[in-house]
Amino acid sequence: MSDTSATPSRLAEGDTAPYFTLLDQDGNEVSLHDFAGQNVVVYFYPAAMTPGCTKEACDFRDNINSLASAGYQVLGISKDAPATLAKFRDRDHLNFPLLSDSDLTVHKLYGAYGEKSLYGKVVTGVLRSTFVVDGSGSIRLALHNVRATGHVASLRKKLGLAA
Repeated sequence: MSDTSATPSRLAEGDTAPYFTLLDQDGNEVSLHDFAGQNVVVYFYPAAMTPGCTKEACDFRDNINSLASAGYQVLGISKDAPATLAKFRDRDHLNFPLLSDSDLTVHKLYGAYGEKSLYGKVVTGVLRSTFVVDGSGSIRLALHNVRATGHVASLRKKLGLAA
């Protein structure tokens, strides 16, 4: 028998989104419950201020108005401390909440932490993933192991939003 403890279970469309309460970049608690009745894009990224994560965050920033006008809130989650997230927000003028999951509990609940291949080696780390949670708390889209570049454009297409 193989040990599956390192492999997170993957959330899929129709699953109930795991609820969470995390600290944002300003040290305030933000809960998924705060967005009840709304569509929420919850995306997990490995580390603030790294090239790929900056590209992805800036793509969300640049598309925030069209996502919001279509009824979507955006929440970014990483293992970074709130102070680091505040620097990231300020440096790149990010306009949506960045949440700190320093112990990776929420990452694991969403299957956004586990084994991945990095430069040909198998390592354990954050799996760049995005989930769209509908107003009733169900997963509408579950996107695992996404690429930073082009991800927001792909997500917009999957949501049926014009380019």
